[in-house]
Amino acid sequence: MARWLESLLQDLRYGARQLALNPAFTVVATLSLALGIGANSAMFQLINALRFRGLPVEEPARLAAVEWGPNFHGMGSFGGRNSRFTFAQLRQIQLRQKAFTGVMAFGTTRFNLSPSGEARYAEGLYVTPNFLDVLGVQPTLGAWLDPRTNAEDCSQAGALVNYQFWLRELGGDVNAVGGEIAIDGRTFPVAAVTPPSFFGVEPARRFDIALPVCAQALFAEDGRGRLADKTFWWLTPIGRLRPDWSAERASAHLRDISPAILRESLPESYRPDSAERYLANRLRAESAPAGVSSVRSQYENPLWILLASTGLVLAIACANLANLLLARACSREREIAVRTALGASRARLVSQLIAESAPLALLGAGLGAGIAGALSRAMVAFLQAGEAGLEIQLGVDWRVFAFTAGLAVATCLLFGLAPALRATRAAPADAMRGGRTSTAGSDQSGPRRALAAAQIALSLILLVGALLFGRSLQNLLATDPGLDAEGVLVAAVDARSSVAAPERRLIALEQLGDRLTARPEVESAAFALFTPFSGSGWNEHVHAADDPDPGEGVNVWFNGVGPGYFEAMRTPLLAGRDFQQRDDRGSPSVAIVNQRFAERLFGSDNPIGRSFRYPGALGETDPVFEIVGLVKDSKYSGLREERRAIAYVPVAQLEGVQNELSFVVRARGPLQGAMEGFRSELAQVDVGLKVEFSVLAVQVERSVMTERLMAGLSSGFGILAALLSTLGLYGVMAYMVARRRKEIGVRMALGAQGSAIRALVLGEVGRLTAIGLAIGLAGSVALSRYAESLLFGIGPNDVSTLAAGCVLLAVTAFGAAWIPVCRAVAVDPSEVLRDD
Repeated sequence: MARWLESLLQDLRYGARQLALNPAFTVVATLSLALGIGANSAMFQLINALRFRGLPVEEPARLAAVEWGPNFHGMGSFGGRNSRFTFAQLRQIQLRQKAFTGVMAFGTTRFNLSPSGEARYAEGLYVTPNFLDVLGVQPTLGAWLDPRTNAEDCSQAGALVNYQFWLRELGGDVNAVGGEIAIDGRTFPVAAVTPPSFFGVEPARRFDIALPVCAQALFAEDGRGRLADKTFWWLTPIGRLRPDWSAERASAHLRDISPAILRESLPESYRPDSAERYLANRLRAESAPAGVSSVRSQYENPLWILLASTGLVLAIACANLANLLLARACSREREIAVRTALGASRARLVSQLIAESAPLALLGAGLGAGIAGALSRAMVAFLQAGEAGLEIQLGVDWRVFAFTAGLAVATCLLFGLAPALRATRAAPADAMRGGRTSTAGSDQSGPRRALAAAQIALSLILLVGALLFGRSLQNLLATDPGLDAEGVLVAAVDARSSVAAPERRLIALEQLGDRLTARPEVESAAFALFTPFSGSGWNEHVHAADDPDPGEGVNVWFNGVGPGYFEAMRTPLLAGRDFQQRDDRGSPSVAIVNQRFAERLFGSDNPIGRSFRYPGALGETDPVFEIVGLVKDSKYSGLREERRAIAYVPVAQLEGVQNELSFVVRARGPLQGAMEGFRSELAQVDVGLKVEFSVLAVQVERSVMTERLMAGLSSGFGILAALLSTLGLYGVMAYMVARRRKEIGVRMALGAQGSAIRALVLGEVGRLTAIGLAIGLAGSVALSRYAESLLFGIGPNDVSTLAAGCVLLAVTAFGAAWIPVCRAVAVDPSEVLRDD
């Protein structure tokens, strides 16, 4: 063992000396490897943070999320991220399940910490009393609720604050525990502080404050809020499996008890057909050692595709290095032949040559680790710019270390093994005679050609992917959203701390709207329950009021808006009228619908004057809405979505929405002027109102962050791959010209013209390029289907994109051959014959 280790160290030292003797080669090779390894490691760090790293809790492997099975059916309002269950469903699950030692649940929200003026939000959770108990987490300071506490009992409601929030907002003061904190206009005692490592159960987010679920009712005007609403889906349940239970066994158990859970939690407002579909749902358990995350669902698949792309870039870099090492192996044929003649075995020589490549792999991995850290942080910053509250916990754990180390070993073998095998193939007698006719020397061009063709093939796959994602983003941005987002300020108003009585708050907001539209820097303004691209929504199944057999009805998305909303959004009113101040709760229920709604319910008939209904709206039973207007289709939650049927109803006819409405303000000139004007008018109307500003155009941009990420990074990888393959092809052609210099000189001496020599070299380039493109096309067609779900407005095997990729690579390939062609034409026949 000691002798083997000594031999290995000797080979490594020799390899290091060889690298020192060739600094140009060492720099180029190290940078190529570092870029490839660094990009791969960066992608894996993000995947590890979102998918593999366990939560900082006790035995995370025993955690399982309770989810719905396939073909889920449910109607109502959905609030927060990962919204899955109503409170009624959660209570039934907790009462009837036997698979878990406990089931907790959480709902996501934001808490306003500002007493007045501009809002200042903290990331919040509503949690069941057994939240920490199920996770096996003990507070660092204070004490949380007894896990046996009734979830609806708020007599001991206190705030659980995250350790980082405690340091940032409470100064890290131990006396803060037991003190009070103002949240959304109410004060709560600070009950406990979490451990420093605990961020919650969402890998990409850190909560700031958690309140018991009962506290949600304290903010509701009816004193019950979401706890009593069987159609509000806002909770995510997670359980801790019993020691002898698996997730599969728990799924079977949940499936068995689903009918009883669903019967007891059935919303009374569901029609018979909707109730039948609701009761057909089934529950299942999904292992959740890494928690649950909407960010994971959004970005995991793109990150895996990008990891595969970086793997191809690294393979191209390794092929480049293998080509360079093959050329160096030619110059060492005599040395290797002498060693063979002196008794060295081929296995010993191969191991030595591979060991000589190890320092290069180590240098590449070391520099790549630094590149990975910078690139992963840059990607996180990019994602954070697109989504508020995002916090991905990066770090190098054993998985990242093993992955990077594995890449270093794999690259060493990839670029070192083939040259080592080829260099030791030569017969010692042939090599000793001078190497001009040695097998190894004469056969070097074959492997080098194969590597060059492989580089072209891999580059085409990456380039086609980059073109597909780029065109997909272009198509997405060219989509007509049905509104004009430029120059629109969104002001989310929190009226829960208003000085006005609840029934007067909507009047105050209407006054605010009137004052805003009178200002010179404001073109138009209106309020809405949801703003486009905000991620919030409300859907119901509706049917035509005069339909004798409505069946299931049509799934329709709703929004509550005020007069002037469509003018502010520049969404054309195609027929009928806009909402007016008289459309309030004392007048008949009215609605404005979009084109898709009219098509789905009434076909080609004029919808104006027609009516539709759905159960439970406006707190009534099966109300009827008269359609008074028709507007152009517009996007509801994102540019990618298909045309949705949307119904707009007057905010003044809705119950309990006046506390959280948003104004859309179209500005004349800079948005800053409209923002200052809004602040001024807000203080005049109600000093208790709080506001948070955002820009609608930015919200539209954020809706395509995944597409921008894929287009940007895949383009970068495609350009890098094309550059590496160009360098590789240049090396092969330069080597070929150098090896065939005598042949070229003889041809020219016998009368061959420069055009014939150019054709000779370019013909070789054409053959290599054609082979590489053929293989690359087959690979692109086979692999692009895995990215189909990420494309928009273009197929995975789009002919024009494939053709464009081939043309671009062909141009770069022939460009790479230009210098070798010039060298071939410049060969002096007399000099060649004289040297020979």
